[in-house]
Amino acid sequence: MNYHVSDFLIRIKNASYAHRKEVYMPYSKLSEAIAKVLVKEGFLAEVKAETVEAKKQLLVSLRYVNRRPVVEGVKIISKPSLRTYATNKKISAAHNGSMVSVLSTSKGVMSGREANKKGVGGELLFQIW
Repeated sequence: MNYHVSDFLIRIKNASYAHRKEVYMPYSKLSEAIAKVLVKEGFLAEVKAETVEAKKQLLVSLRYVNRRPVVEGVKIISKPSLRTYATNKKISAAHNGSMVSVLSTSKGVMSGREANKKGVGGELLFQIW
């Protein structure tokens, strides 16, 4: 596993398509921060850090509306081979109604709307809808 962000997101997408209620993920601070943003934006039900067999893992509970997964798709923008950065103005221009951008800023991981309100830019990690 080279890139924890894309691994985390693809596991969530695959688990939601398989109609799983919960999924265990390898723990990292970045994954936990991203999961908290997704809970705040309504894509996940909850996230907990647990120790399973002497390893710290994240237990992610997925959300469904009328038995359909809330997470329909993910576009990973910033990769280890090509980091993509966005300013405050580019974030607001790229915003769509149902699509949420997630950024890693100097003030932590946050959604595009939140970054726009605070007037900060950063590394554009992914978009989810």
